[in-house]
Amino acid sequence: MPSSPQDDGASIATPGSVSNALLASHEYRRFCKRYRTEIAASSSSLLSTVTAYPLDSVKTRMQTYSNRFTGVVDCVQQTYRTEGTKGFWRGVLSPLASITLVRTVSFSVYQRAKYTYDAWMTRVSGSSPLAIANTRGARPNLNTMSCFFTAGATAGAVITFIACPFELTKMSAQISVLAQSKEAGAKPNPIVQSYAELGTFRTAQMVVKHRGMGGLYAGVHYHLLRDTIGTGIYFMTYESSKQLLANARGNSPTSPMAVVVAGGLCGLVSWACIYPIDTAKSIYQRNCFTQHRDRTQKQKIQFFNPRIPPGLGVSMSRSCVVNAIFFSAFELIKKRINRLDYDEELLRAHGRGKA
Repeated sequence: MPSSPQDDGASIATPGSVSNALLASHEYRRFCKRYRTEIAASSSSLLSTVTAYPLDSVKTRMQTYSNRFTGVVDCVQQTYRTEGTKGFWRGVLSPLASITLVRTVSFSVYQRAKYTYDAWMTRVSGSSPLAIANTRGARPNLNTMSCFFTAGATAGAVITFIACPFELTKMSAQISVLAQSKEAGAKPNPIVQSYAELGTFRTAQMVVKHRGMGGLYAGVHYHLLRDTIGTGIYFMTYESSKQLLANARGNSPTSPMAVVVAGGLCGLVSWACIYPIDTAKSIYQRNCFTQHRDRTQKQKIQFFNPRIPPGLGVSMSRSCVVNAIFFSAFELIKKRINRLDYDEELLRAHGRGKA
């Protein structure tokens, strides 16, 4: 809610007595509150991405070249031996930009979709899923979980078309050295060599050269399936487990412990469900960097593979760490922004009302 005309002890007597600095301060606070979801999501994404990127790099290497490593430790040792410390951070700039953008858009779409589906479900059933979710002592039910899942799935479908080109170029950077070493002793592969040691923009240019503009969306069908299902499960698990954990302790749904545990849990559950899809996507996209356009075959998604997929452990560890950090920072930043006060009447009186 807008604050009273008193701000930080400064009396607002007449329009002429208000400084530009004070008006700018109120405008800044209003902007932050209006876009608190986007600000919290982008800031938290930067922090969590930088922290867990080495685990993401190891995960991708084990997925795409599983026959090269005996396990996670071997992958880490070989990467350090051949590429040094920078090997774990190779290609980090692309996901810093892309994941921040994708997370921001994802949470923005999710918030809007959540309220849209809530309004529709309230009209149909006479019960508001969001009202239930925010009631102390209430437990998740089919209505609340359906609302969160469909809103998350909507966000996942939207972000696919933003994220796919960025993930493709990130993968190229992560596996470029591995792809070249795999060719050692054999006839050099000109396609593999053309992607060696390129930055994000140059990699994108090379993809377009080899496969046309559509090449930037190679594997988009896997990507769409992964993100639609995964993001739906992700938000449903986060919101529902946060509600359960908070109620069990008699706390608010945004209590720090509930947020940390729910954040880590939603990462574990969603990745466990979509890992076979992500593996098929990664292998298909890897082949796009090593094979001609007309020779790249579709990958079979193995949902019920009795053998533990390579990289699953490190992938789930990474997802748990990323999301525990992300949601802790996200909820904290949102709380801080919600405490900000501003005077809407003051801004309107000086011609700075809402657009």
